[in-house]
Parts: sequence; structure tokens; C-alpha cells
Amino acid sequence: MFTISSSPIETAAVVARVEDATCGGLVIFEGRVRNHHRGRDVMRLEYEAYEALAKAEGSRIVTDAFAKFPIHAAACVHRTGLLEIGEIAVVVAVSAAHREAAFDACRHIIDELKATVPIWKREFYADGTDEWTGCDHCAKHAH
Repeated sequence: MFTISSSPIETAAVVARVEDATCGGLVIFEGRVRNHHRGRDVMRLEYEAYEALAKAEGSRIVTDAFAKFPIHAAACVHRTGLLEIGEIAVVVAVSAAHREAAFDACRHIIDELKATVPIWKREFYADGTDEWTGCDHCAKHAH
């Protein structure tokens, strides 16, 4: 249901894990590396994960989606390592009998993933500097 990959993510392979003829709703979210953040030009990203904990927490989030929404299937893959502009960093795919549940569950999964899973993002900027971003929740949990 939740995996981490050091290789490029194939969206079609993630979708194949959730497709079903009984489902009229299929929602796919791709998070891609963009070329800017907070007014700065971004050249590439690097993702690192505390893999064992990330897998456990990511799996908990996907399992929780089944309890909260009437969905048929859900899958999520997050990338680690160096990624270039335009590359896929994360894919969430959800199928359900109806679109509303699929949309709601997909949003729940990506929002919870970003908020709680120990995967960290390092941005490399055009000016030659770099910084870890989005780690506020990590610091909060460390105290």
C-alpha cells in the first residue's frame, strides 16, 4: 500500500495496483519537482527518509483512509534520492465506487503523508546554496 523507491516512479504501475472494474472513481495525484519555492529558483531536490518509520507511518495513513472513506483500493509511492525538475516525487492512487470518496481519500493520504511521514526534502538553488525544507513537523516531534 505504501512504498519508498530510490528509482523513478512509474505512475501506470501504481494505478495498476488500484484499478478495478467495480470502481467508477479513480483519482491519481502526482507530486512533481518544480523549479521554484518561496521566490527562489530551484535546480533539483534530494529526498531522504527514515525508511522503516516512513514505511510504517505511510502504511498506517493508507490503512486509515480505508477506515475513513468507502474506497476499494489505495496505493502510494514516495521517491528518495536526487530528483531533477519535472520528476515525480510521489504518487497517490485511489479507487472507489464513486469519485467523492476517491478524491477525499487521495487528499487525506497526501496531506497526512506531508504532515507526518519522516521524509525530508533538500532544495538546491540556482545561487549555489541549498537547504532542508518542510522539516517543521520533524522538529516539533523531536521535542
